[in-house]
Amino acid sequence: MRLELRTATAEDTRAVGSAVGSLLRVGDAVALSGDLGAGKTTFVQGAARALGFDGHVVSPTFTLVREYRGRIPVFHVDIYRLVRVQDVLELDLDEMLSDGVVLVEWGDAVEGLLPEEHLTVALTTPWSDEARRLELQGTGPSWEVRWRRLESATREWRTAA
Repeated sequence: MRLELRTATAEDTRAVGSAVGSLLRVGDAVALSGDLGAGKTTFVQGAARALGFDGHVVSPTFTLVREYRGRIPVFHVDIYRLVRVQDVLELDLDEMLSDGVVLVEWGDAVEGLLPEEHLTVALTTPWSDEARRLELQGTGPSWEVRWRRLESATREWRTAA
């Protein structure tokens, strides 16, 4: 299951995050990847909004984890500064997953530590304008069940891939 999307603005990237967020439930993990400035935190802003958080969402680069309380708790994790797998294990992602959803910036580096069923979102900037390319990939039966709804919710940003 794979989707390729193109967002022209930061608000579009937030809207895609919101579309994904509307499908998330307690225990879900999302691995976000992309260069600095690719839109990972912008995506999380939309997801957190969809999950009922109406405050300010910022990158957790220096705090490692930010928790946002909404209808479902959102744990926004940034592992950019962590150098050892043990450092990631000490964050106790499993406990976070038992209470809410976990969105991990630089998640591609620790994908093996995430639940087998998870969503990956790769953000890139391949064009000369401010547009972003988002590649979403769902793994596991729970995403198979939700995939058609995700396709429908993101139709506006689909590319011809």
